[in-house]
Amino acid sequence: MKRDDLPSLLLLPFPPNPASRQSLSAAYRPPLTAALSKLKRPDKASKLIIAVACPILHGQFFRDKTFSWAELQSLVAGIYSIVSVICAQQSIAADVEAGPGSVDATVVLVDHDREKRFMPDFRPAIEPNNTAIVDLATFSSAYYPWNFIFHVRCEAGLKLHQTYLQLSEGRQTLLQEQLVPVEGGLSMNVTGDQPKVLPAQTQTRSVVCLGGTFDHLHPGHKLLLTAGAFLLKVPDEGSSETSKFIIGVTGDEMLKNKKFAEYVEPWDTRARNILRFLSTLLGLSSRGWKDIAHAQIREEDGQFSASFRDGLITVHCVEIQDAFGPTITTEDMDILVVSGETRSGGRAVNDRRVERGWHPLEVYEVDVLDAEEISDEPSRGEQSFASKISSTAIRQQRAEGKKTGAGA
Repeated sequence: MKRDDLPSLLLLPFPPNPASRQSLSAAYRPPLTAALSKLKRPDKASKLIIAVACPILHGQFFRDKTFSWAELQSLVAGIYSIVSVICAQQSIAADVEAGPGSVDATVVLVDHDREKRFMPDFRPAIEPNNTAIVDLATFSSAYYPWNFIFHVRCEAGLKLHQTYLQLSEGRQTLLQEQLVPVEGGLSMNVTGDQPKVLPAQTQTRSVVCLGGTFDHLHPGHKLLLTAGAFLLKVPDEGSSETSKFIIGVTGDEMLKNKKFAEYVEPWDTRARNILRFLSTLLGLSSRGWKDIAHAQIREEDGQFSASFRDGLITVHCVEIQDAFGPTITTEDMDILVVSGETRSGGRAVNDRRVERGWHPLEVYEVDVLDAEEISDEPSRGEQSFASKISSTAIRQQRAEGKKTGAGA
């Protein structure tokens, strides 16, 4: 793989506390803008991994970690909101496989304590825990090589950059031009006098389900899929148990009456894009992108599936022809993840399950990607932001682009 075909990395140090949309924008918008702008290329698409390092996981034992799902999904939603606003303002397509000029950005949360010290003889290795989230040493061992590595020009950013380079030594020979410092925002390194109260910890489960069309996979879809992946209870290495992530993907027949339906991606394209995206979050390999970015997708009986972490995690993409999908045909499920738009659907699913004598699913709702609190010009910002976050509007742009090209 040529260097400029590789993804790039943006290392973001610890989020402000509290991590409101406004404080996240103040802290992260300048470095995100710099990285996205540099990666916008007229001749090809680019990929960016946004790694946010912060103390996420709690628990005394390595394989018994917990976290607050509400906090994590809110942080991811805030960053994807900023990414979408920047892309709208810079005319950067943010959906997957959008062609030249686009940047496919993925947010990855990395567990790391700012006070953690690594001895000079420390040798990082892939050491997964019982969650989908990895620590910085594992991240450095499994995610490489890179095109560019962006780091924030502030005390916390430089320290994180140096630690990452120490942990990733020997994985890739880097040229000086590949290490790109970018300006940080305000409050990048916030400390408080009061001890932080540990938020309610989330109980992860073995079978997580969600659904959607996932047409022209964009930041809103990425948030939903990431939030669902966080809820998976990952078995210990060598265990005979597995965790399942079941994703209902709306069938082509149900989408015939959508606006600009001729630009709806085929079901198999949408399913493959989901699995490729999740490979970045769930795949771990000492060979880096050579294995992670090329997950082996199995096609069988109208389903696409892929396994990660030596079979401990299996993701199933199931074609659905109604609003319920496998939630009312398969009893063995634990969690349903919904967005604000599909909240009522979650209630309807549980009503049907109870009618069948099955246990209701635990329902988790992700935040909305919202530009209002972070856009400098709210009215205009909301309009252009929506055009990047809506599958319908993306299809409209494709249609208008084709007409313009035809008339040229």
